[in-house]
Amino acid sequence: MSAVTVDEGRLESIMQQPDTLKIETAEPSARPRPSPFLQTQRGRAWIEGAGSLFKKALPPVIGIALFVLLWQIVSASGGEGGLPGPARTWESAQALFAAPFYDNGPNDKGIGWNILHSLYRVGAGFGLAALVGIPLGFMIGRFQFLSGMAAPVISLLRPVSPLAWLPIGLYVFKETEPASLWVIFISSIWPIVLNTAAGVARVPQDYMNVARVLKLSEWRIFTRILFPAVLPHLMTGVRLSIGVAWLVIVAAEMLTGGTGLGFWVWDEWNNLNVEHILIAIFIVGFTGLLLEQALVLIARRFDYE
Repeated sequence: MSAVTVDEGRLESIMQQPDTLKIETAEPSARPRPSPFLQTQRGRAWIEGAGSLFKKALPPVIGIALFVLLWQIVSASGGEGGLPGPARTWESAQALFAAPFYDNGPNDKGIGWNILHSLYRVGAGFGLAALVGIPLGFMIGRFQFLSGMAAPVISLLRPVSPLAWLPIGLYVFKETEPASLWVIFISSIWPIVLNTAAGVARVPQDYMNVARVLKLSEWRIFTRILFPAVLPHLMTGVRLSIGVAWLVIVAAEMLTGGTGLGFWVWDEWNNLNVEHILIAIFIVGFTGLLLEQALVLIARRFDYE
């Protein structure tokens, strides 16, 4: 009887212990520690992506750094009267873009207005070139007789310098604005015409034979056969054309005056503000790069090779 009493007392004392002790004695083993993030599948994928991005970004960064270093060396070698260095140009750019859209009259506008005016002229002239050049390219590539007629004319006019067309525009239109659009139009139409015609000429003859057997109309041949096949060539011509248009507009605006990046560069040269001329060069290059990259993205959308 005494032994039974002792066992019950011990059981009672165990049951009266704190809950924490019960949990500690009842837990058989601790949970396994999670693996570090970089050792997981997502972590390894992140490392690979970061490494690939670093490899792609390293060459451009080195190239830009070397360009800035060379610029600084040339600036330092010229002394105080030499080419402005990167630091001076950056300070001038900060002050310039602090108020890009001020308007103090026809010949004193902010850099933002000048950029917008240049983009408007490029868009208008390029739009007219595309409106005329795309149908003309399709017809030249489609009809051999028309191609023979147009070949000598295009070969004669295409090498002409864009600025040589400016006096003709001024003589015909009597105003500088349509003359500028004329120069952009006549300079940017040739890449569209030639690339479109080349794309039409490269359409397999079997496609045209099938269309002839099925007695398809010219409109159905254009919409179902020619246009899908020629679209990559057409986008290449558009890319080249917009690049030519953006190159031409600065030179045309230097001669016609008014507003725009070209006029602004010439005006800053007359004021001997070399920092602003350097800024304008970077603006022209950066804007042209954005236009080209936008068209590259569109061209990739229609690249089926």
